Amino acid sequence: MRSQAEKARLFHTLHERPGAFIIPNPWDIGTARMLAAQGFEALATTSLGVANGFGRDDSTVTRNEVIENCRAIVEATELPVNVDLENGFAHAPEDAAVAVRLAAEAGAVGGSIEDSTGDPKDRIYDFDLAVARVRAAVEVARSLPVPFLLTARAENLLHGRNDMADTIRRLQAYQEAGADVLYAPGLKNLKEVRQMVEAVKRPFNVVTGWLDPDITAADLADAGAKRISVGGALSRLALATFAKASRAMKEQGSFAWMRDMAGVGDLRQMFGAGKPN
Repeated sequence: MRSQAEKARLFHTLHERPGAFIIPNPWDIGTARMLAAQGFEALATTSLGVANGFGRDDSTVTRNEVIENCRAIVEATELPVNVDLENGFAHAPEDAAVAVRLAAEAGAVGGSIEDSTGDPKDRIYDFDLAVARVRAAVEVARSLPVPFLLTARAENLLHGRNDMADTIRRLQAYQEAGADVLYAPGLKNLKEVRQMVEAVKRPFNVVTGWLDPDITAADLADAGAKRISVGGALSRLALATFAKASRAMKEQGSFAWMRDMAGVGDLRQMFGAGKPN
């Protein structure tokens, strides 16, 4: 099995080579191995996927749950893993940065920290505090024995603050604070992607959830994106399929959905192919 240091080198290489790469978001061991078997080069955890697995109607997760999910996914395959650390599960910079150390100890080689507070009355951290939080996370990342690629997220667009200028200002400040990758979830079109990419000098992550589904990875690469993730979308798709099939059983007594299910042999082949050597 690849060492953590080997995974870290591979992860950095993916961010340095020309073009963009897709980093899909599994939520458990099985989905991680399926994605590895299909040839993806890195994985990213999804806190929404974890919350969905627990049936949480508020989509919340704890730091311990995220770290344990990270550990399971890291150990499931040979691939580098980036962890969705939300806001670090704390407000104070030094406390939030602890999540970076815990993710690295669980085997991750990258992770993201966001400037959303989790408080519906005051959703985004004040600018100076947000920058201090990124700076503290970077300091921990740089102190680790294995390189850890730190992603800083500006969450304005997800929380009703449709202020592109402030989003760019925050990303530029996070860049100056040392973030390796920048991320502004909620972009809706290629024009907005280009606007963000042109404003920063670090690899830029685009999540597809708010984009037109007809936009392709090649389109995003042409717009300057380096990394393309899907967040909780695969989890939501799987649950939508489950809900549709279960409604068909309950309301129509139908099992026609069984025509579309994966074969046991196919699943076994993918799970086996995605396992670490």
